[in-house]
Amino acid sequence: MKKNTKVSTAVIRRLPRYYRQLCELQEAGVERISSSGLGRSIGLTASQIRQDLFCFGGFGQQGYGYKVDSLKEEIGEILGISRGHTLVVLGTGNLGRAIIQNFRFSSNGFQLLAAFDINPAAVGGEIAGVPVYHPDGLEDFIFAHPVDVGVLTVPISAAQQMGDRLAGAGVKGIWNFTNYEISCSSPEVVVESVHFSDSLLTLSYLISQREEPREEEE
Repeated sequence: MKKNTKVSTAVIRRLPRYYRQLCELQEAGVERISSSGLGRSIGLTASQIRQDLFCFGGFGQQGYGYKVDSLKEEIGEILGISRGHTLVVLGTGNLGRAIIQNFRFSSNGFQLLAAFDINPAAVGGEIAGVPVYHPDGLEDFIFAHPVDVGVLTVPISAAQQMGDRLAGAGVKGIWNFTNYEISCSSPEVVVESVHFSDSLLTLSYLISQREEPREEEE
C-alpha cells in the first residue's frame, strides 16, 4: 500500500462508504466485484472509485476486479481500524445514550472504555455495560487508561470547556456532536464535528432540485 499524505479530504470521506459496502458484500458471500459494480452499489462511478483507490497505490487487476475480502482489509488498514483505538463519551443524555447503545464501535476498530456525566442518577451506573463516571475524574481516568478519542454530546454551554479538558488530557481526536464549533489550541488534536442539520439541508437541496418550479402567485 502506498502511503500518501496529500490525499484530499473528499477521498478520505468516501473510504468509509467503500468499507461499509465491502463489509456487506463479504457478509453476503460475494468474493469478487468490479469497480463498476461497487460504484453502482453506492452511487459512484467506476472511474471515481479507481481514482480514489489509486491514491493509495491502486488495488485489483484490469478485467478481474477486486477481491472483496482483500480490498476490505486494505481499506480497513488505511482507516486505522486495526489499531485498536480507545474512546470515552462525555454526556449521557438522549444522544449520548443512543450512541453508546447503538453504535457498533468494536466493528469500526474502537473500544468504548467509559462515559462521563454530571447527572447523579447516571453516575455510578452503566449503559449497555459501559460504566458512567463523574467528569471530575476525567483527567485521572485518561491518565490511567490512555484514551485516543473523546466523544462530545454535552450541552453547547459545556462544549468548549470539555473539549479543552480532553485536549489537555492528551486525547488525539474529538468527535463533536454538540452543534458548536469548538476550537482547539493543540495542533495535535483532530476535531471532527457532526452537524445533523448539514445532512438535512443537503437533502432539502436535492429534493428541491427534483421538484417542479413553483409558479408565482398572481
